[in-house]
Amino acid sequence: MYTPASFRESRIDVLQDLMRAYPFATVVANGTNGFVANHVPFEVIGDALLHGHVARGNELASMDGADVLLIFQGPDGYISPNWYPSKHETGREVPTWNYAVVHVHGRLQVIDDAAWKLALLDALTDHHEASQPSPWRVADAPADHIEKSLKAIVGIAVTIERIEGKFKLSQNHPARNQAGVVEGLRRRDADGDGELAQLMLRTQEGRS
Repeated sequence: MYTPASFRESRIDVLQDLMRAYPFATVVANGTNGFVANHVPFEVIGDALLHGHVARGNELASMDGADVLLIFQGPDGYISPNWYPSKHETGREVPTWNYAVVHVHGRLQVIDDAAWKLALLDALTDHHEASQPSPWRVADAPADHIEKSLKAIVGIAVTIERIEGKFKLSQNHPARNQAGVVEGLRRRDADGDGELAQLMLRTQEGRS
């Protein structure tokens, strides 16, 4: 991934925070017929492991030991040059796009153990149901339905071998332009703009 120094994010806690906040990753692997891409929610396990599951018919289910690339996409948005104070002084600004992504390079392990899969489903469900008024639990479903569902999936674990982050958040601009972008995002308030503005502020605070 092309990553200028000003946009490089290497703090593991920051990268993991994004992965946890945006767990729906694109999984890219080189299959027998070329590259394949699938989309899978993951649980972050410690510093070096990711757990997920796919349908038994998914290509990944037969790719045990494969090298994979996981792409976690955070908030993103169009940035207007009108938001830069410097634009109104010199005119020398152009549009861009701000975003944050984490790339995980690792080794895929396929797991077909019922207890392991059930524990994963419990963890995923508890995580994503936590904000619900009455959280649904796997145990709420009939036992025979859960058993059938477990047979239809395989677990996947990815051992992280390399991780890289690119947080392109106007760091190449002076502080007043960065503040202008945050204000512009909040004023536009389109889908994801609030999250992008907050990430910009957190990133600026973390590097100050």
